[in-house]
Amino acid sequence: MLVRVDISLYPLNENFIPPIDDVIERFNQYDEIDVTTNSMSTQLQGDYAVVMGALNTELKTTFERLPKAVFAIKILNDPISYE
Repeated sequence: MLVRVDISLYPLNENFIPPIDDVIERFNQYDEIDVTTNSMSTQLQGDYAVVMGALNTELKTTFERLPKAVFAIKILNDPISYE
């Protein structure tokens, strides 16, 4: 099953850009996930199991690195292709 996830990270500290860049860079390491970024969020598209596994891994890593952070996540199944 194909899914598209819209995710935004809100680090709750003054130096918020580096953690956002870090998590985007980590998501870009997954060859099986299409990653698109814009000024408000990052979209991940791929197989449900792969995307959810990446989310599980990378959200945990971020929470371990940051004392306080918020992720806002929307998940769409069977997304429309924009290609």
